Amino acid sequence: MNPVPLEARTKLNLGCGKKHFADHINLDVVPAVDPDVVHDLNRFPYPFPDSRFTEIVVYDVIEHIGDVPAFMREIWRLGRPGARVIITTPHFSAANSYTDPTHQRHLGYFSLDYFTAGHPLNFYGSDGFKVSNRRMIFAPTLMNKIVHRVANRWPRWYEHRWAWIFPAWYLQFELEVTK
Repeated sequence: MNPVPLEARTKLNLGCGKKHFADHINLDVVPAVDPDVVHDLNRFPYPFPDSRFTEIVVYDVIEHIGDVPAFMREIWRLGRPGARVIITTPHFSAANSYTDPTHQRHLGYFSLDYFTAGHPLNFYGSDGFKVSNRRMIFAPTLMNKIVHRVANRWPRWYEHRWAWIFPAWYLQFELEVTK
């Protein structure tokens, strides 16, 4: 039993699977993983009030979502002003991105820019984020120690020219909710 009552937790773990965090509300669609809350992430709205959370983690989930713009709007709705949002997903060049038949999206380094204020292609109704940090993660090999540095320094060049030769493993985004 978690010592922190559900109503006192201000952090949310969306699509928790078996990764439960004691100080988060752990939400998943699969009852067998024993989440605190059972809910389908493709059904909006989620069962929480506006501006409830100071942190929302989304580990390896966004690629499974049918309507990413609606998902991002829902994350924005749930986050307090200044809330930290951490999202991980396979990079589009990773074999894992295409191996899992439940993946509906294949994202790149700049994909979440479309949900930030001032982006010229942001017309999805969610401009309430600021990208605080992002990086491509590579499998831990000797060659990837070099590729990692080059790819994260020049991501556009990497994704246009080298992603299929030296595939990234996954992406990590840190966003800030702006309201």
